[in-house]
Amino acid sequence: MAQQATPVRTARLGRAFGPEPTAVSGVVLLLPGGETVSARRPSPLLAAASVRGLGRRLVRTGRTEGLAAHVVHYRCRGWNGSEAQLARDASWAADEAVRRYGDVPVCLAGIDMGGRAALHAGGHEAVNSVLAIAPWLPEDDMAASPEPVKQLVGRRVLIVHGTNDERTDPELSFRYAARVKKVNRDVCRFEVHSDRHGLRQHRDEVLALAVDFVMGVLFGRGFSRPVQDALAAPPPLGLRMPLAAGFGRSLRR
Repeated sequence: MAQQATPVRTARLGRAFGPEPTAVSGVVLLLPGGETVSARRPSPLLAAASVRGLGRRLVRTGRTEGLAAHVVHYRCRGWNGSEAQLARDASWAADEAVRRYGDVPVCLAGIDMGGRAALHAGGHEAVNSVLAIAPWLPEDDMAASPEPVKQLVGRRVLIVHGTNDERTDPELSFRYAARVKKVNRDVCRFEVHSDRHGLRQHRDEVLALAVDFVMGVLFGRGFSRPVQDALAAPPPLGLRMPLAAGFGRSLRR
């Protein structure tokens, strides 16, 4: 009896959130979290659950602008060292967005390890912006190369991190943002004081900030004053911008 070949795992895009617009003019690719090392395939349901609130809020605001949002389903759960598999899958997803929708701007929006993948894959020619929420970043290691930053030149970058995050160190995302700022002035970072990894305490404010940023980078809407100030401020001010309680309540809907 002939032995069956093991199927090759491939990344894929989940279904678009909500009714897909007739004409797509901007795409958000949502990158869920992952693990440091793992060859196991992620659960599509768990992956979608981690970014569902963000995806729904984005398309509700941006549908009339022609926004499409998809979850990226990775080949496996792990970053897996130099393989950087989640970043490779993010780059594949950007290629797929171009294949489906043509020459439209793409924002990579990642959470946890997906934030690292978004930052790594930000150099894709279709990507004009990166949103990294509570990104997992490695500890400084003199024996290893530092996280790359030059791929983010020419992109707008927003990092959001809770100051009481017990899973991903907010100080590491600050240091990374400071390195990006040296090569790209269009980067800012907001701190969510007293919030933890899931950013549940200030969930509405974080989602409002994400929407404000994405609508600005993809469709040219004016940023809110706090985002403008954070982008314009020199470090460390623009990289430790506090996210005010109630952010978004007075913004244009």
